[in-house]
Amino acid sequence: MTNRTVLVLLDPAGEVRSSILELLTIGRALGRVEAVTLESPSVEALAQLGAHGVETVHQAELPADLRGDARHLSGVVAATLAAAVRRTDADVVLAPSTFAAKEAVALAGQALGAGVVIDAAGVSEDEQGRIVGTKRVFAGSWDTTSVVTTDVALLTVRANTVVPKPADAAVATEVEGFAVSVDAPLPTVTQRVPVVRDAARPTLEEAATVIAGGRGTGGDFGPVEDLADALGAAVGASRDAVFEGWFDRYVGQTGVTVAPRLYIGAGISGAPHHRGGMQASQVIVAVNSDPEAPIFEICDFAVVGDLADVLPQAAEVIRAHKAAR
Repeated sequence: MTNRTVLVLLDPAGEVRSSILELLTIGRALGRVEAVTLESPSVEALAQLGAHGVETVHQAELPADLRGDARHLSGVVAATLAAAVRRTDADVVLAPSTFAAKEAVALAGQALGAGVVIDAAGVSEDEQGRIVGTKRVFAGSWDTTSVVTTDVALLTVRANTVVPKPADAAVATEVEGFAVSVDAPLPTVTQRVPVVRDAARPTLEEAATVIAGGRGTGGDFGPVEDLADALGAAVGASRDAVFEGWFDRYVGQTGVTVAPRLYIGAGISGAPHHRGGMQASQVIVAVNSDPEAPIFEICDFAVVGDLADVLPQAAEVIRAHKAAR
């Protein structure tokens, strides 16, 4: 480990999700990890951060007019990141690859004159000590490396890049406030629409297991959701299924891009626009009644059969296996 300072951007809701623990695991391999947040961390969050080696959390103190919904604007988050880097002399900033974080990191990189890597699938250093981000491009068909040659490197990292591991020894975590000013013009928040997340399932972007249904479901996502619940997985859908109004979480090139450890596609043919959103998955299982379906060309395990028969059987076996433990 070097003497680098690595800043990790925490979740805007103040939660310490698995994706944040992954970033802390990556950060410890690069240097000393600290965190930056716009929210007050809970006691539980501080305990988790301490278990993963974070001694200091830098909490932004925003002007009064930015303490409401405006604190979630990308420009505010970017100003917070830039101020935190200047305050700590950080060498690396790591953030989850959410839409909001990617925009904020790009803006912060511009303000700092720093190199930016978006959607990294791996972070390391080369022989010269420069930060290297690995990316999967062209629908997961190619791996590329981007070397950051500036003094500060900012990266957003996709979920499921590493397995989170706590530090060898837990530390006490302290919260330090720091003032943040925002000089750039900001849009006006005119409406706030809360999105209710199914607490029983992981988010699609961060899930280690994803099950997606397509046109082959005929609109019945019951078997897909039942298997997802048996596995503790997130549920997605192909573009056709979303356009039909059967489900609302579109996995694809113009939807959500996922890279879980296990991806199960049920009743999905495997059109290029869908493959572009899931081909980087570590293990792909395809269930389709058509033996000529294109998805069989990229999957690791192929099941030719009716998903209405296959998925319930799989769910039953999985639940029986769990019950026998």
